[in-house]
Amino acid sequence: MEKVDRRALRDLFIYQVYVRNHTKAGTFSAFTKDLDRIKAMGVDVIYLLPVHPIGTLKRKGKLGSPYAIKDYMKINKELGSEADFKQLIDAVHARDMRIMMDIVFNHTAPDALMVSQYPGFYYRNHEGAMANRVGDWSDIVDFDFSRDARLKTVLIDVLKHYSRMGIDGYRFDVPSLLPLDFLKEAREAIDSINPDTIWLSESVHGHFLKAFRDEGFDGLSEGELYQVFDMAYDYDAHPYFEAYIHGKGPLKDYVNWLKRQEEIYPKDYVKMRNLENHDFGRIAGMLKADLERTKMWHAFNFFNRGATMIFSGSETYTTHHPDLFNKDTIDFNQPTDEALFARLKKISTGDLFTTGIYKIDQAHGADCIVTTYENDKQKCIGYFNVGMSFVNIKSTLPDGTYTNHYNGETITIKNHSLPLQNVPIIITMEATT
Repeated sequence: MEKVDRRALRDLFIYQVYVRNHTKAGTFSAFTKDLDRIKAMGVDVIYLLPVHPIGTLKRKGKLGSPYAIKDYMKINKELGSEADFKQLIDAVHARDMRIMMDIVFNHTAPDALMVSQYPGFYYRNHEGAMANRVGDWSDIVDFDFSRDARLKTVLIDVLKHYSRMGIDGYRFDVPSLLPLDFLKEAREAIDSINPDTIWLSESVHGHFLKAFRDEGFDGLSEGELYQVFDMAYDYDAHPYFEAYIHGKGPLKDYVNWLKRQEEIYPKDYVKMRNLENHDFGRIAGMLKADLERTKMWHAFNFFNRGATMIFSGSETYTTHHPDLFNKDTIDFNQPTDEALFARLKKISTGDLFTTGIYKIDQAHGADCIVTTYENDKQKCIGYFNVGMSFVNIKSTLPDGTYTNHYNGETITIKNHSLPLQNVPIIITMEATT
Protein backbone atom coordinates (compact mmCIF):
# COMPACT_ATOMS: atom_id res chain seq x y z
CA MET A 1 0.00 0.00 0.00
CA GLU A 2 1.44 3.39 -1.03
CA LYS A 3 2.50 5.55 1.89
CA VAL A 4 0.25 8.61 2.26
CA ASP A 5 0.87 11.55 4.60
CA ARG A 6 -2.27 11.60 6.73
CA ARG A 7 -1.46 14.65 8.83
CA ALA A 8 -3.80 17.06 6.99
CA LEU A 9 -6.69 14.99 8.36
CA ARG A 10 -5.90 16.41 11.80
CA ASP A 11 -7.77 19.54 10.68
CA LEU A 12 -11.06 17.68 10.22
CA PHE A 13 -14.13 18.56 12.29
CA ILE A 14 -16.52 15.58 12.29
CA TYR A 15 -20.20 15.70 13.28
CA GLN A 16 -21.58 12.32 14.37
CA VAL A 17 -25.32 11.89 13.91
CA TYR A 18 -27.87 9.20 14.56
CA VAL A 19 -30.50 10.13 11.99
CA ARG A 20 -33.32 8.41 13.89
CA ASN A 21 -32.86 10.69 16.91
CA HIS A 22 -31.62 13.89 15.32
CA THR A 23 -35.08 15.18 14.42
CA LYS A 24 -38.65 14.40 15.39
CA ALA A 25 -39.23 12.87 11.96
CA GLY A 26 -35.97 10.92 12.18
CA THR A 27 -35.44 10.86 8.41
CA PHE A 28 -32.72 11.74 5.92
CA SER A 29 -34.92 14.49 4.49
CA ALA A 30 -35.45 16.10 7.90
CA PHE A 31 -31.74 15.92 8.67
CA THR A 32 -30.85 17.46 5.32
CA LYS A 33 -32.72 20.62 6.39
CA ASP A 34 -30.26 21.02 9.27
CA LEU A 35 -27.10 20.89 7.14
CA ASP A 36 -26.70 24.66 6.78
CA ARG A 37 -26.67 25.12 10.56
CA ILE A 38 -24.16 22.30 10.96
CA LYS A 39 -21.96 23.65 8.16
CA ALA A 40 -21.92 27.06 9.88
CA MET A 41 -20.14 25.45 12.86
CA GLY A 42 -17.19 24.67 10.61
CA VAL A 43 -17.99 20.97 10.21
CA ASP A 44 -16.03 19.17 7.50
CA VAL A 45 -17.46 15.64 7.72
CA ILE A 46 -20.93 14.29 8.47
CA TYR A 47 -20.62 10.85 10.07
CA LEU A 48 -23.78 8.71 10.07
CA LEU A 49 -24.43 5.78 12.39
CA PRO A 50 -25.57 2.68 10.44
CA VAL A 51 -28.41 3.40 8.02
CA HIS A 52 -29.42 -0.18 7.18
CA PRO A 53 -32.53 -2.18 8.14
CA ILE A 54 -32.36 -3.51 11.70
CA GLY A 55 -32.98 -7.14 12.60
CA THR A 56 -36.01 -8.14 14.67
CA LEU A 57 -34.77 -11.41 16.19
CA LYS A 58 -33.34 -10.81 19.70
CA ARG A 59 -33.85 -7.09 19.12
CA LYS A 60 -32.87 -4.74 21.94
CA GLY A 61 -35.47 -2.12 22.78
CA LYS A 62 -38.47 -1.29 20.63
CA LEU A 63 -36.59 -0.19 17.50
CA GLY A 64 -33.35 -2.12 17.92
CA SER A 65 -29.68 -1.32 17.62
CA PRO A 66 -28.51 0.04 14.27
CA TYR A 67 -25.47 -2.20 14.73
CA ALA A 68 -27.67 -5.31 14.39
CA ILE A 69 -27.89 -5.06 10.61
CA LYS A 70 -30.32 -7.11 8.55
CA ASP A 71 -29.24 -6.20 5.00
CA TYR A 72 -26.11 -4.22 4.10
CA MET A 73 -27.33 -3.36 0.62
CA LYS A 74 -30.61 -1.80 1.73
CA ILE A 75 -31.54 1.44 3.49
CA ASN A 76 -33.73 1.43 6.60
CA LYS A 77 -37.16 2.54 5.37
CA GLU A 78 -37.77 4.29 8.70
CA LEU A 79 -35.05 6.75 7.68
CA GLY A 80 -36.21 7.14 4.09
CA SER A 81 -35.61 5.64 0.67
CA GLU A 82 -32.34 5.02 -1.14
CA ALA A 83 -33.16 8.09 -3.21
CA ASP A 84 -33.49 10.13 -0.02
CA PHE A 85 -30.12 8.81 1.11
CA LYS A 86 -28.52 9.77 -2.20
CA GLN A 87 -30.09 13.24 -1.94
CA LEU A 88 -28.49 13.62 1.50
CA ILE A 89 -25.11 12.63 0.09
CA ASP A 90 -25.50 15.18 -2.70
CA ALA A 91 -26.66 17.88 -0.26
CA VAL A 92 -23.60 17.31 1.93
CA HIS A 93 -21.31 17.56 -1.09
CA ALA A 94 -23.10 20.70 -2.29
CA ARG A 95 -22.06 22.35 0.99
CA ASP A 96 -18.43 21.34 0.50
CA MET A 97 -18.54 18.74 3.26
CA ARG A 98 -17.81 15.02 3.14
CA ILE A 99 -20.01 12.19 4.34
CA MET A 100 -18.86 9.12 6.25
CA MET A 101 -20.93 6.07 7.16
CA ASP A 102 -20.63 3.40 9.81
CA ILE A 103 -19.52 -0.02 8.57
CA VAL A 104 -20.23 -3.08 10.73
CA PHE A 105 -18.36 -6.09 9.38
CA ASN A 106 -17.76 -8.04 12.58
CA HIS A 107 -21.36 -9.26 12.83
CA THR A 108 -24.95 -9.01 11.65
CA ALA A 109 -28.38 -9.44 13.17
CA PRO A 110 -29.23 -13.13 13.76
CA ASP A 111 -32.02 -12.82 11.17
CA ALA A 112 -29.88 -11.05 8.59
CA LEU A 113 -30.28 -11.88 4.92
CA MET A 114 -26.75 -13.27 4.87
CA VAL A 115 -27.61 -15.80 7.59
CA SER A 116 -29.88 -17.61 5.14
CA GLN A 117 -27.79 -16.85 2.04
CA TYR A 118 -24.37 -17.73 3.47
CA PRO A 119 -24.66 -19.67 6.74
CA GLY A 120 -21.05 -20.78 6.30
CA PHE A 121 -19.85 -17.21 6.88
CA TYR A 122 -20.69 -17.28 10.59
CA TYR A 123 -18.89 -18.14 13.80
CA ARG A 124 -20.11 -21.27 15.57
CA ASN A 125 -19.83 -21.96 19.30
CA HIS A 126 -18.80 -25.30 20.82
CA GLU A 127 -22.38 -26.54 20.34
CA GLY A 128 -22.26 -25.74 16.62
CA ALA A 129 -24.75 -22.88 16.84
CA MET A 130 -24.28 -19.41 15.34
CA ALA A 131 -23.17 -17.11 18.12
CA ASN A 132 -21.29 -13.97 19.04
CA ARG A 133 -17.92 -13.85 20.76
CA VAL A 134 -18.74 -10.96 23.12
CA GLY A 135 -21.29 -11.94 25.75
CA ASP A 136 -23.44 -8.81 26.15
CA TRP A 137 -23.88 -8.33 22.39
CA SER A 138 -26.87 -10.63 22.49
CA ASP A 139 -28.63 -9.21 19.42
CA ILE A 140 -25.95 -10.18 16.90
CA VAL A 141 -24.04 -13.15 15.48
CA ASP A 142 -20.40 -12.90 14.43
CA PHE A 143 -18.72 -13.62 11.15
CA ASP A 144 -15.88 -16.14 10.98
CA PHE A 145 -13.50 -15.10 8.22
CA SER A 146 -11.69 -18.44 8.36
CA ARG A 147 -14.68 -20.48 7.21
CA ASP A 148 -15.35 -19.21 3.68
CA ALA A 149 -13.09 -17.01 1.54
CA ARG A 150 -16.13 -15.57 -0.26
CA LEU A 151 -17.02 -13.51 2.83
CA LYS A 152 -14.29 -10.99 2.03
CA THR A 153 -15.56 -10.49 -1.51
CA VAL A 154 -19.17 -10.04 -0.42
CA LEU A 155 -18.25 -7.42 2.19
CA ILE A 156 -15.90 -5.53 -0.11
CA ASP A 157 -18.72 -5.37 -2.65
CA VAL A 158 -20.77 -3.56 0.03
CA LEU A 159 -18.08 -0.89 0.32
CA LYS A 160 -17.83 -0.57 -3.45
CA HIS A 161 -21.60 -0.03 -3.67
CA TYR A 162 -21.58 2.90 -1.25
CA SER A 163 -18.37 4.43 -2.59
CA ARG A 164 -19.98 4.53 -6.02
CA MET A 165 -22.98 6.26 -4.43
CA GLY A 166 -20.65 9.00 -3.22
CA ILE A 167 -19.71 8.02 0.34
CA ASP A 168 -16.39 9.68 1.22
CA GLY A 169 -15.36 7.73 4.30
CA TYR A 170 -15.97 4.74 6.50
CA ARG A 171 -15.94 4.42 10.25
CA PHE A 172 -15.34 0.73 10.95
CA ASP A 173 -17.05 -0.74 13.98
CA VAL A 174 -14.60 -2.77 16.16
CA PRO A 175 -12.06 -3.40 13.36
CA SER A 176 -9.69 -4.76 16.03
CA LEU A 177 -11.76 -7.95 15.76
CA LEU A 178 -11.33 -8.24 11.96
CA PRO A 179 -8.48 -9.89 10.01
CA LEU A 180 -5.73 -7.52 8.90
CA ASP A 181 -5.43 -9.11 5.45
CA PHE A 182 -9.13 -8.46 4.82
CA LEU A 183 -8.83 -4.82 5.88
CA LYS A 184 -5.82 -4.32 3.60
CA GLU A 185 -7.67 -5.89 0.68
CA ALA A 186 -10.74 -3.73 1.33
CA ARG A 187 -8.65 -0.57 1.50
CA GLU A 188 -6.94 -1.37 -1.79
CA ALA A 189 -10.28 -2.04 -3.51
CA ILE A 190 -11.82 1.24 -2.35
CA ASP A 191 -8.70 3.27 -3.08
CA SER A 192 -9.13 2.22 -6.71
CA ILE A 193 -12.54 3.93 -6.68
CA ASN A 194 -11.75 6.92 -4.44
CA PRO A 195 -8.18 7.22 -3.12
CA ASP A 196 -9.27 10.12 -0.89
CA THR A 197 -11.65 7.94 1.12
CA ILE A 198 -11.26 8.50 4.88
CA TRP A 199 -10.73 5.36 6.96
CA LEU A 200 -11.60 5.75 10.65
CA SER A 201 -10.99 2.90 13.08
CA GLU A 202 -13.03 2.38 16.23
CA SER A 203 -10.02 0.66 17.76
CA VAL A 204 -11.18 -0.86 21.03
CA HIS A 205 -10.15 -0.24 24.63
CA GLY A 206 -6.97 -2.04 25.65
CA HIS A 207 -8.66 -4.08 28.37
CA PHE A 208 -11.32 -5.19 25.86
CA LEU A 209 -8.67 -6.32 23.39
CA LYS A 210 -6.77 -8.27 26.04
CA ALA A 211 -9.93 -9.99 27.28
CA PHE A 212 -10.82 -10.90 23.69
CA ARG A 213 -7.37 -12.37 23.12
CA ASP A 214 -7.50 -14.20 26.46
CA GLU A 215 -10.59 -15.99 25.17
CA GLY A 216 -8.42 -17.44 22.41
CA PHE A 217 -9.41 -15.06 19.60
CA ASP A 218 -7.15 -12.91 17.44
CA GLY A 219 -7.35 -9.16 17.88
CA LEU A 220 -5.49 -6.25 16.30
CA SER A 221 -3.68 -3.60 18.29
CA GLU A 222 -4.06 0.03 17.33
CA GLY A 223 -0.51 0.11 15.97
CA GLU A 224 -1.43 -2.68 13.56
CA LEU A 225 -4.60 -0.87 12.48
CA TYR A 226 -2.60 2.17 11.38
CA GLN A 227 -1.33 -0.03 8.54
CA VAL A 228 -4.79 0.40 7.01
CA PHE A 229 -6.65 3.22 8.75
CA ASP A 230 -6.01 6.96 8.49
CA MET A 231 -7.23 7.73 11.98
CA ALA A 232 -8.34 5.95 15.12
CA TYR A 233 -10.57 6.49 18.11
CA ASP A 234 -8.97 7.67 21.32
CA TYR A 235 -10.01 4.61 23.29
CA ASP A 236 -6.48 3.90 24.50
CA ALA A 237 -6.59 7.15 26.49
CA HIS A 238 -10.29 7.07 27.29
CA PRO A 239 -10.12 5.08 30.57
CA TYR A 240 -7.79 7.72 32.06
CA PHE A 241 -10.05 10.53 30.83
CA GLU A 242 -13.14 8.95 32.39
CA ALA A 243 -11.30 8.18 35.62
CA TYR A 244 -10.37 11.84 36.00
CA ILE A 245 -13.82 13.14 35.05
CA HIS A 246 -15.43 10.88 37.66
CA GLY A 247 -12.89 11.68 40.37
CA LYS A 248 -11.29 8.24 40.30
CA GLY A 249 -7.89 9.11 38.89
CA PRO A 250 -5.46 12.01 38.51
CA LEU A 251 -5.31 14.26 35.48
CA LYS A 252 -1.61 13.40 35.17
CA ASP A 253 -2.43 9.80 34.16
CA TYR A 254 -4.52 11.05 31.25
CA VAL A 255 -1.98 13.65 30.14
CA ASN A 256 0.88 11.16 30.37
CA TRP A 257 -0.95 8.74 28.09
CA LEU A 258 -1.54 11.51 25.55
CA LYS A 259 2.20 12.26 25.68
CA ARG A 260 2.90 8.56 25.13
CA GLN A 261 0.81 8.51 21.94
CA GLU A 262 3.45 10.77 20.38
CA GLU A 263 6.02 8.04 21.07
CA ILE A 264 4.29 4.77 20.18
CA TYR A 265 2.33 5.55 17.00
CA PRO A 266 3.56 6.46 13.48
CA LYS A 267 4.81 10.00 12.98
CA ASP A 268 1.74 10.84 10.88
CA TYR A 269 -0.74 9.16 13.23
CA VAL A 270 -4.15 10.81 13.50
CA LYS A 271 -6.39 10.47 16.50
CA MET A 272 -10.10 11.23 16.31
CA ARG A 273 -10.67 13.16 19.55
CA ASN A 274 -14.13 13.16 21.12
CA LEU A 275 -15.59 13.73 24.57
CA GLU A 276 -18.82 11.85 23.91
CA ASN A 277 -20.38 9.59 21.31
CA HIS A 278 -23.30 7.20 20.92
CA ASP A 279 -21.67 4.70 23.30
CA PHE A 280 -20.82 7.05 26.18
CA GLY A 281 -22.62 9.65 28.25
CA ARG A 282 -22.75 13.35 27.48
CA ILE A 283 -19.77 15.37 28.71
CA ALA A 284 -22.17 17.95 30.16
CA GLY A 285 -23.85 15.15 32.10
CA MET A 286 -20.53 13.80 33.36
CA LEU A 287 -19.65 17.31 34.56
CA LYS A 288 -23.08 17.77 36.21
CA ALA A 289 -24.09 20.57 33.84
CA ASP A 290 -21.09 22.74 34.78
CA LEU A 291 -21.15 24.89 31.64
CA GLU A 292 -17.75 26.54 32.14
CA ARG A 293 -15.96 23.21 32.61
CA THR A 294 -17.86 21.71 29.66
CA LYS A 295 -16.68 24.52 27.38
CA MET A 296 -13.15 24.17 28.75
CA TRP A 297 -13.08 20.49 27.80
CA HIS A 298 -14.52 21.18 24.35
CA ALA A 299 -11.77 23.74 23.78
CA PHE A 300 -9.09 21.27 24.82
CA ASN A 301 -10.65 18.62 22.60
CA PHE A 302 -10.11 20.87 19.57
CA PHE A 303 -6.53 21.69 20.58
CA ASN A 304 -5.52 18.12 21.39
CA ARG A 305 -3.58 16.90 18.35
CA GLY A 306 -5.89 15.16 15.90
CA ALA A 307 -9.26 15.39 14.17
CA THR A 308 -12.19 16.45 16.36
CA MET A 309 -15.64 14.88 16.59
CA ILE A 310 -18.74 16.03 18.42
CA PHE A 311 -21.92 14.02 18.83
CA SER A 312 -25.17 15.50 17.52
CA GLY A 313 -26.60 17.62 20.35
CA SER A 314 -23.25 18.59 21.88
CA GLU A 315 -23.98 22.15 20.82
CA THR A 316 -26.99 22.23 23.19
CA TYR A 317 -24.87 21.20 26.23
CA THR A 318 -27.57 18.67 26.98
CA THR A 319 -26.93 16.22 29.79
CA HIS A 320 -29.27 13.64 28.29
CA HIS A 321 -27.68 10.83 26.32
CA PRO A 322 -30.01 9.57 23.54
CA ASP A 323 -31.21 5.97 23.66
CA LEU A 324 -29.65 3.80 20.97
CA PHE A 325 -32.48 1.26 20.92
CA ASN A 326 -35.58 3.47 21.04
CA LYS A 327 -36.80 6.74 19.58
CA ASP A 328 -35.27 9.50 21.71
CA THR A 329 -35.21 12.82 19.88
CA ILE A 330 -32.53 15.38 20.67
CA ASP A 331 -34.07 18.65 21.87
CA PHE A 332 -32.72 21.40 19.63
CA ASN A 333 -35.35 23.84 20.94
CA GLN A 334 -33.07 24.67 23.86
CA PRO A 335 -30.30 27.25 23.27
CA THR A 336 -27.46 26.09 21.05
CA ASP A 337 -23.88 27.33 20.84
CA GLU A 338 -22.72 26.86 17.28
CA ALA A 339 -20.50 29.94 17.67
CA LEU A 340 -18.23 28.20 20.20
CA PHE A 341 -17.46 25.31 17.87
CA ALA A 342 -17.03 27.59 14.86
CA ARG A 343 -14.53 29.69 16.82
CA LEU A 344 -12.60 26.67 18.10
CA LYS A 345 -12.46 25.16 14.63
CA LYS A 346 -11.14 28.39 13.13
CA ILE A 347 -8.35 28.98 15.64
CA SER A 348 -7.15 25.35 15.72
CA THR A 349 -6.84 24.85 11.94
CA GLY A 350 -3.77 25.10 9.73
CA ASP A 351 -0.27 23.77 9.16
CA LEU A 352 0.83 24.71 12.67
CA PHE A 353 -1.67 22.23 14.10
CA THR A 354 -1.25 19.48 11.52
CA THR A 355 2.53 19.30 11.14
CA GLY A 356 3.98 21.52 13.87
CA ILE A 357 5.94 20.15 16.82
CA TYR A 358 3.38 19.26 19.50
CA LYS A 359 3.92 19.12 23.24
CA ILE A 360 1.43 18.45 26.01
CA ASP A 361 1.83 18.55 29.77
CA GLN A 362 0.07 19.37 33.01
CA ALA A 363 0.84 22.67 34.69
CA HIS A 364 2.60 22.31 38.03
CA GLY A 365 0.23 22.74 40.95
CA ALA A 366 -3.01 22.88 38.97
CA ASP A 367 -5.35 20.66 36.97
CA CYS A 368 -4.54 22.59 33.83
CA ILE A 369 -3.52 20.99 30.53
CA VAL A 370 -0.91 22.95 28.57
CA THR A 371 -0.54 22.33 24.82
CA THR A 372 2.13 23.84 22.59
CA TYR A 373 2.38 23.84 18.80
CA GLU A 374 5.42 25.32 17.09
CA ASN A 375 6.93 25.49 13.62
CA ASP A 376 9.50 27.78 12.02
CA LYS A 377 6.94 30.58 11.67
CA GLN A 378 4.54 30.47 14.59
CA LYS A 379 3.93 29.22 18.10
CA CYS A 380 0.63 28.63 19.88
CA ILE A 381 0.21 27.80 23.58
CA GLY A 382 -3.11 26.75 25.07
CA TYR A 383 -3.91 26.62 28.79
CA PHE A 384 -7.00 24.54 29.59
CA ASN A 385 -8.00 24.88 33.23
CA VAL A 386 -10.12 21.71 33.34
CA GLY A 387 -10.00 21.53 37.13
CA MET A 388 -11.12 25.15 37.50
CA SER A 389 -8.03 25.82 39.62
CA PHE A 390 -7.97 29.61 40.10
CA VAL A 391 -4.30 29.90 40.88
CA ASN A 392 -1.22 31.33 39.26
CA ILE A 393 0.98 28.94 37.29
CA LYS A 394 4.47 29.30 35.90
CA SER A 395 4.55 30.22 32.22
CA THR A 396 7.42 29.74 29.78
CA LEU A 397 6.36 32.87 27.89
CA PRO A 398 8.26 36.15 28.34
CA ASP A 399 6.62 38.67 30.62
CA GLY A 400 4.27 40.97 28.81
CA THR A 401 0.73 41.52 27.59
CA TYR A 402 -0.92 39.06 25.20
CA THR A 403 -4.25 38.60 23.47
CA ASN A 404 -6.30 35.54 24.41
CA HIS A 405 -7.49 34.32 21.02
CA TYR A 406 -10.31 32.42 22.68
CA ASN A 407 -12.20 35.60 23.61
CA GLY A 408 -10.05 38.55 22.49
CA GLU A 409 -9.30 39.70 26.04
CA THR A 410 -5.91 40.79 27.38
CA ILE A 411 -3.69 38.44 29.36
CA THR A 412 -0.77 39.72 31.43
CA ILE A 413 2.20 37.58 32.41
CA LYS A 414 4.38 39.05 35.16
CA ASN A 415 7.38 37.35 36.74
CA HIS A 416 6.58 34.36 34.52
CA SER A 417 3.30 33.97 36.44
CA LEU A 418 0.01 33.41 34.61
CA PRO A 419 -3.32 33.66 36.47
CA LEU A 420 -5.69 30.89 35.36
CA GLN A 421 -9.25 31.79 34.46
CA ASN A 422 -12.60 30.08 33.96
CA VAL A 423 -12.06 30.22 30.19
CA PRO A 424 -9.31 28.70 28.01
CA ILE A 425 -6.25 30.86 27.38
CA ILE A 426 -4.87 30.56 23.85
CA ILE A 427 -1.87 32.67 22.88
CA THR A 428 -0.17 32.80 19.48
CA MET A 429 3.05 34.54 18.50
CA GLU A 430 5.88 34.42 16.03
CA ALA A 431 8.22 31.48 16.49
CA THR A 432 11.29 32.04 18.62
CA THR A 433 14.62 31.55 16.87
